[in-house]
Amino acid sequence: MTHAYTPGLRISEKTKIAIRRTLPLLGDVLAKKGDVVKAKDIVAVTHLPGKVHATNAVNRLGIQPKDLMDYMLKKEGDAVQKNEPIAETRPWIKMMKSVLQSPITGTIETISTVTGQILLREPPRPIEVYAHIDGIVTEVMEKEGVVVETVGTYVQGIFGVGGETVGELVIAVDDPDDVVTAEKIRSEYKDKIVVGGAFIEHATIEKAKNIGVKGIIIGGFNDEDLKKILGYDLGVAITGSEEIGITLIITEGFGNIQMAQRTFELLKSREGAQASINGATQIRAGVVRPEILIPVAATQTTGKEDVAVADRGMELGDSVRVIRVPYFGKIGKIKSLPFSPQLIETEATVRILEVEFTDGTIAIVPRTNVEMIEM
Repeated sequence: MTHAYTPGLRISEKTKIAIRRTLPLLGDVLAKKGDVVKAKDIVAVTHLPGKVHATNAVNRLGIQPKDLMDYMLKKEGDAVQKNEPIAETRPWIKMMKSVLQSPITGTIETISTVTGQILLREPPRPIEVYAHIDGIVTEVMEKEGVVVETVGTYVQGIFGVGGETVGELVIAVDDPDDVVTAEKIRSEYKDKIVVGGAFIEHATIEKAKNIGVKGIIIGGFNDEDLKKILGYDLGVAITGSEEIGITLIITEGFGNIQMAQRTFELLKSREGAQASINGATQIRAGVVRPEILIPVAATQTTGKEDVAVADRGMELGDSVRVIRVPYFGKIGKIKSLPFSPQLIETEATVRILEVEFTDGTIAIVPRTNVEMIEM
């Protein structure tokens, strides 16, 4: 059968979901294989080394580096409190005594009799990894993390900002082409994830942040407002680590674009369920998509759920979305996949496909201008 390979955008009503929850460096895994976990359960923990502070002790005390150990009140490895004396001189006249105080609360890491410096380190910072979804631990990677599996609704977006968050899914509009205005963001949406329609303005997002909304899922957004949210130009980078007080996921693209009917109806059918979302996006090599995960069976997997086949080629009848003008955002099914490259309007010769849109119209589109949608 004729097929081609293209980036895929997954939208599944019910599929098996498996996510890796790993530590940034080796630590302790708290969960065991077979454990039933909730999204907010801690499954692994580690500690990042604290910041190092250097103090020029010999300059402060007026001594030679080789004599530093004679004046120390603390030794390497000792815990110290901020402003606690760690070294002092002992002159005949007490008024001439010099005292070196610790600039931080932490530990003394190194005392150098060569440079005359004392290195102090702040306390280690704990890093906790949460399960992120309700599910079952199916694999434990010693000192690294776990794999959590569940069965649920899975939706990928086009672009997002903000990190992982969990909350109840609420629908703020009636139709996928509705604009989310400030009046539609209500106080009862605090700690919830709001699903909108075609567009949302920066001011409305600010209101949502002030109320305490955890996340917003929307069809389109003004790219000029992105800088207002972030406080800087994004450039070409991976998102997801921004500390902006809310997670924003765009399902269609930049501008006022109706959310795909299938996506909207799927999310609406899960209103009231707990959703786990992540805005992390990378558009370059090693594509990362923002994700919406909504478990439907947190404590069991039957093995009969649909599972996406990685890197499957496009085939006749597959659902695709056009990702460039003039058909940007339109969804349809593949009608044909001609093998030979063809000349298109731009006078480039490329491999193409025929797409039949939901309104019955048919268009010829370069294969690089579409992405698969798992329906």
